[in-house]
Amino acid sequence: MLVKRLRFSLAFFAIGLSVSANAQANLGQACGCPPVATRPTVNMSLKADANGLLIANNTVLSCDTLYILNDKIYVTNGKSITIAPGTAIKAPFVGGGSSDQNALIVARGGKIFAPGTRECPIVFTSTDDPLNGSYGINNRGKWGGVVLLGRAKNNLKAGTGGLSTATDGVGFIEGFPAATPENLHGMPLGTADDNDNSGIMTFVSIRHGGAVVAPANELNGLTLGSVGRGTTLQHIEVVANADDGIEFFGGTVNLKYASIMFNDDDGIDYDLGYNGKCQFLCVVKTDSITSPGGDNGFEADGMDNNVGTFGGSPKLYNATMIGFKSINGTTAVDQNQGIEFKEAVRGEIKNCIFSNYNRGVQFANTATWTLDADGSGGGAPVPYDDAYAAWNAGTLILQNNTFIGTTQAVRVAGANGSGPDYTKFNADGNTAIASVAGFSGLHNMNVSTNAVTTKHDLIPGADITSTSLPPVDGFFTPANYRGAFKAGEKSWLYDYSVRALIGLEGALLSCPTDINTDGSTTTADFLLLLGEFNTTCE
Repeated sequence: MLVKRLRFSLAFFAIGLSVSANAQANLGQACGCPPVATRPTVNMSLKADANGLLIANNTVLSCDTLYILNDKIYVTNGKSITIAPGTAIKAPFVGGGSSDQNALIVARGGKIFAPGTRECPIVFTSTDDPLNGSYGINNRGKWGGVVLLGRAKNNLKAGTGGLSTATDGVGFIEGFPAATPENLHGMPLGTADDNDNSGIMTFVSIRHGGAVVAPANELNGLTLGSVGRGTTLQHIEVVANADDGIEFFGGTVNLKYASIMFNDDDGIDYDLGYNGKCQFLCVVKTDSITSPGGDNGFEADGMDNNVGTFGGSPKLYNATMIGFKSINGTTAVDQNQGIEFKEAVRGEIKNCIFSNYNRGVQFANTATWTLDADGSGGGAPVPYDDAYAAWNAGTLILQNNTFIGTTQAVRVAGANGSGPDYTKFNADGNTAIASVAGFSGLHNMNVSTNAVTTKHDLIPGADITSTSLPPVDGFFTPANYRGAFKAGEKSWLYDYSVRALIGLEGALLSCPTDINTDGSTTTADFLLLLGEFNTTCE
């Protein structure tokens, strides 16, 4: 009888997992949501005033309706938007070079509550996307993106032009040229709140965005301007964006479990003094023809042409980043590195894997722009490669990272690193190697149909161990291995991500019933399965 009950329970869990695996193709089905194609449509502009400001104190989006993001929609100070699990929000294309790109912007003091689940993620995408995995990853810039703006600190200097204002610590967010209060982020120096809370986003997928606002000014998939650490961001996916996947402009917000796939610029970009924490990040590029833009896994920038009182000092652990070298048979272009360090960067990057990049880490060239220390302009050039000095001084830490298949592991100011650079690189536990057993960053796919002919496998055959354990601080998960995924376990992306929907991931594990491998299936196996369910098997 015990065995029969166990088998019934295992079957029950298998059914539940099967539903979970279909979360992408049948969005919201596990939550009782109707098929997306049958949902009635509602334009988001009907919930806003003539300026795109949501009218209700709390605007609720339910999964029984398909919402059309047909404008720039703002969640303003004191208001919120609540998005139910399984909800789809689609946006039409406005046209290149328009400042009216459709986007959802949570302004300072506003909040978003988007608690998607593994079985019922929340999806933002183009109106042309049928949500069945067939909308090609070459479709980028089809709408704007999602923007969160907060009251945490940044290092913007007043009057330095560009996105600055007349007040230190307050600026306009990139991507919106209109100088309206809803586009501001940060607070005057001395009044910022690093614990500011912009809400919750979990299991949220943002696809085919990054529309061009002006030349060299596209929207990121998820833009975070001075967002505080009171905000929860977990299991965030950005797919086929025309600019960076996720960009931090200052702020202290933490990010855990994020996937950036097929974007046309950097995977994770941070500047203006970002001082948050990130763990478990995955970046996958496509070929250099489909994605000709910049190809940095991390682009680390402390001040971004502005001079403030502090630089960026984030703590970044457990990333797996795949460049476009040899993807779909193409070669990597010159600007192709796992990490690019620019000016005023501090902090630490540990326990990461970088593959398919020409270069492992690049300390960038000296800048050509000139600013005085007070930001007034006209002075001597600010060192653009001072990160190199910080690395040698130990205030910028790069430890226990693995770089696979790079031509140059270290590049400094446009040239290959010298002998002492490699001595330090190796002494800090970093390795540059040709391959890792069981690991492959290569994949081949039709970028118009998403048909995959070669799957990548981003889980090594055995853990690449590390002695740099993450801090024990309530945010980081203990992980003594390198990369975003633990050997012997299925990746945390396998069932809710577009990557799983289009069949890009290989080497998934099957689900045994003899969990403790004692030769029989008993109640003991059932109890073990309860403790480990949905983490190690298919």
